[in-house]
Amino acid sequence: MATQAAAMSGYIADFAAKLLSEREVIPRAEIIVSQISEFFPEAGVVLYLLEENGSEAHWKFKAAKGSVSVPKHSIPRDSGTLADAWRKREAIAFAGAATSREQYSHIDVRRTVMSIGYLPIAIDEVFLGLIEIVSFDRQIETAELQRLEACAGFSALALATALAYENERNGQFESINRMTQLYDLERSFNSTLKLDNLLPIITSKIRETIDVQAVNLWMVEEDSVVLMSRAGEDPTTEIGAFQKSGEGIASEVSDNGKGVVIQKANDPRLVQRNEASPEKPVRAIIAVPIVSMNYEVGVLEVINRMDGKLFTEDDVFFINTILITVGSALHNASLLEAERKIEILETLVEVSREITSSLNTDRIIQLVVNGPQKIMTYDRATVALEHHGKLQLKAISGKTEINSAEPSVKVLRGILEWAMHSEDEVYVVQHGNRVEADREETRLKFQEYFSQTGQRAFYSVPLADEQGRLGVLSFESRNPDFLSDTHFELIKVLASQTTVALRNASLYKEVPFIGVLEPLLQKKHEFMAMNSRRRSAYVVLAVSTALFLVLCPLPLRVVGDATVTPETTSKIQTPVDGVVSKVFVREGDAVKAGTILADLEDWDYRSALASAQAKYATANAEMNRSLSGKDGSEAGIQRLQVDYWASEVARARERLEKTHLRAPQDGIVATPHMEEMMGRKLDLGDTVATVVSSERAQVDIAIDEEDVPLIQNGDTVAIKIESFPTTKFMGAVNVISPVSTAELDKRVFYARVSVPNSQGLMRPGMQGRGKISAGWHRAGFVLFRGVGMWAWAKIWTWFGW
Repeated sequence: MATQAAAMSGYIADFAAKLLSEREVIPRAEIIVSQISEFFPEAGVVLYLLEENGSEAHWKFKAAKGSVSVPKHSIPRDSGTLADAWRKREAIAFAGAATSREQYSHIDVRRTVMSIGYLPIAIDEVFLGLIEIVSFDRQIETAELQRLEACAGFSALALATALAYENERNGQFESINRMTQLYDLERSFNSTLKLDNLLPIITSKIRETIDVQAVNLWMVEEDSVVLMSRAGEDPTTEIGAFQKSGEGIASEVSDNGKGVVIQKANDPRLVQRNEASPEKPVRAIIAVPIVSMNYEVGVLEVINRMDGKLFTEDDVFFINTILITVGSALHNASLLEAERKIEILETLVEVSREITSSLNTDRIIQLVVNGPQKIMTYDRATVALEHHGKLQLKAISGKTEINSAEPSVKVLRGILEWAMHSEDEVYVVQHGNRVEADREETRLKFQEYFSQTGQRAFYSVPLADEQGRLGVLSFESRNPDFLSDTHFELIKVLASQTTVALRNASLYKEVPFIGVLEPLLQKKHEFMAMNSRRRSAYVVLAVSTALFLVLCPLPLRVVGDATVTPETTSKIQTPVDGVVSKVFVREGDAVKAGTILADLEDWDYRSALASAQAKYATANAEMNRSLSGKDGSEAGIQRLQVDYWASEVARARERLEKTHLRAPQDGIVATPHMEEMMGRKLDLGDTVATVVSSERAQVDIAIDEEDVPLIQNGDTVAIKIESFPTTKFMGAVNVISPVSTAELDKRVFYARVSVPNSQGLMRPGMQGRGKISAGWHRAGFVLFRGVGMWAWAKIWTWFGW
């Protein structure tokens, strides 16, 4: 007995040493079944661990040895002999003859089973698994199994520590994975500040990270919550649905400010939710509030894990962690949205103030079509007014004049005449090849219109009041989604303000002197009401002012925006075909006239020159030989050959010289990435580089058309450039452009001014202001010229003199 005990002790020590050599569950399970199989050489040995998942428990196959296999690695706990051994919780053996095949159907054997024995793997009251021994040659006795209980005890301890090690390692991996996911989510959420783009990113990213059926994002709106975005499938509610207090899970979380986890099918809240879709119910849901800057902004719902399991505490913790980033992203997007709305309101107030303060119809409609571009992105805005029963296009954004004969203008007039007949606004968009409209007639009409113009969205509102309709205002864009709800409200307010302004301008035109006579009469009454001394003082002041304006001269300066351009620009083009072999300069290098900028490959040209020189030498030698032989006729022929090849040598040298691309003038190389020309194949006439002059610069000064008669060639000009605010550059007018150029709502001419630039401070593209000295004139002319011209234009408009 002592010998057997010592042998068993040595066996146990060797067994424990083998177990300690491995740290993970599977290697230790393989060691255990190998050791057990030594006691039952002809039997098959299988090891199972019991794993629980919520209310369900399964046997998980870990290792096997011998003539037995386990087809299913997961077996329900209450299956056959495994269930009996689990309930017994001690060593037990079953006779094969007394046990039906269905009771051990979880194993795959090809031999007759004589007996099945089980050893429990447990530590105190914690049951870990079973060792299954399948004998094919004899009956297993319970006493044999009991002798292995010490091995089973060591096995239990080894497997428990291995499970703890793997759980700890997997937990670390899970933590690292969660941190990586949080970083990715934060980067995704902060990738945009547009709320419409951010909401779908939030729901889709969270669904991808947690792997659930659906994620809903509800936003707080006054006293309710509205479903703004969803990723996945949730038939129990629809996008855009509202929930007021007490109407659903989201509103409950919003009211209480506390998250909920609901995972019981009989929960009244889930029962109410699933009434809308009993076929695809919500089995489990996490609903948590989204808080930003201590204010609740929404509710996030996470629905049904895809693996069918219940939500864990880790899931809840992870979702709450995500919400910190979600709240921050929504806060930033809300700030941008608020700033955008403020900008829209400020622009609306500015445009409304300008159009209602003006009585000039042309200015009003120009402001209406061009002003909203600060806050709206559209391709064309149009104002059309009704005049004697006909619709006339009065203003198109970006145009100062409208050519009625243009095909695009004719098409636009046709669609506006159609829109004029509508009592309400018209809004039609095209997504892809599908035109969205209320009526088939409208859809077909705009399908043709969009194909002709290239636009993808059209919106028009009538300009009308209680007195009747004045016209129509329209906006178009190639982007079908260029208008938001805020933009629609802006356009409606703008249309109302435009109608009022146009009515006022119309009344002003009908009574042209009312705006002038009333203030003058009022001033006259105030003047006559003064005492005589004060009236005399005003008369003296008026006479003195008049004498000053008539007799005293003042310098007149015409001021305009200035833009620097090079006085001369030279393009260096290839005189022959070739490949660029060398580049000697870079962008910004200063070069002199004749400087070689680049070389073309000249092998062929050098070969041609060498060949011509050789033939010239040969012809010259032949001529000398003929002359020495006194053969005059032969010498004359050879003389012609010499002249011919001499000219060929000259031409070859000229062609070789053309491979050197030289600067035609002093200046600066203006070609970007000049060094990238190396190795490029160029054809005759291709541009290699551009050299702009640096000794002198040309400055273009924009002059209003009414100031053009004041300026003469040679007038002195003082220029201040924004880049050098303390330096004054002086020059003289060279020429005044003969053709005007449109700038916003006015037309300008350009005075070309030549300015010395020896230091190279002025560079093309710089901007500033220029003052042109237009001589000395009477003070009245200098101070009130603009007012006089405006008054004369108005008088001419009224009377047509």
